[in-house]
Amino acid sequence: MFKKTMRTYLECIPCFMKQAIEMARLVTGNEIVHKKIVDEVAKMIPEFSLGASPPAMARRIHQVMEKHIGRIDFYKDIKRKSNERALELYPRLKDKVDRSVNRLLTAVEIAIAGNVIDYAVKNTLNIEHEIDKIFREDFSEIGKTAFAFEAFQEDWGRAETVLYLADNAGEVVFDRVLIEECPPDKKVFYAVRGKAVINDALVEDAEFCGIGDRAQIITSGVDAPGTILKYCAREFVDLFNRADLVISKGQGNYEALSDITRKVYFLFRAKCPVIAAHANVPLGDVVLLKG
Repeated sequence: MFKKTMRTYLECIPCFMKQAIEMARLVTGNEIVHKKIVDEVAKMIPEFSLGASPPAMARRIHQVMEKHIGRIDFYKDIKRKSNERALELYPRLKDKVDRSVNRLLTAVEIAIAGNVIDYAVKNTLNIEHEIDKIFREDFSEIGKTAFAFEAFQEDWGRAETVLYLADNAGEVVFDRVLIEECPPDKKVFYAVRGKAVINDALVEDAEFCGIGDRAQIITSGVDAPGTILKYCAREFVDLFNRADLVISKGQGNYEALSDITRKVYFLFRAKCPVIAAHANVPLGDVVLLKG
């Protein structure tokens, strides 16, 4: 079983700065405001422990953004476009599952494929390009260095209660395809962020994408782009601890939970060199890691 704390590396710092600049430019063209935000984030970096996870720093960057611009959903339009485009593809995703030899395996691959919708990693996300790319990829040719499907399939079959930790908007539709493979007797909870942060999914995104037809949509209460348990609501933490199966989607959740004591299955695409090295997989791999 994998247990290794994901910390912040020096390579993460330029990404923090770039993220702050890109977020500011999404909502204002005022370079004076941009400079104030960058200056404040720069002052935080010497005080930020490299032992903390990257989502913890991203949380603080959002607090700086709110201080200078206000509490708004910076990525609202980007998320709406991601959701709409992904829903257009939903029939094709379901068809891939229906035509597959192993429905669960294909649904898992589709869920992970949706993890390309990640503005935090690329900062200049072309939604059309990223989603269309999913249908041009042959999953048999994509690396699966860490792909614990047999263990996942066994735990999936036994679980009565499933907690699925959401990642990005748009990606929710791909999660829905996997969740819909759950037999009706399983109780499924789909946990989104507690407030707007980057392009991560909120309750309205999950509802718009149809997750509520099969799962109970809940919020973790967290205000970071990763499930940092100390910032989550107590009710969510209780559910996290008692659920039979926890599925953690995306790199941010992996960064926040990689050293957790309970068993968690991490589903993501290794898009960041630092995370790929930490998970001991090649960059670009499809990952189903039993942690």
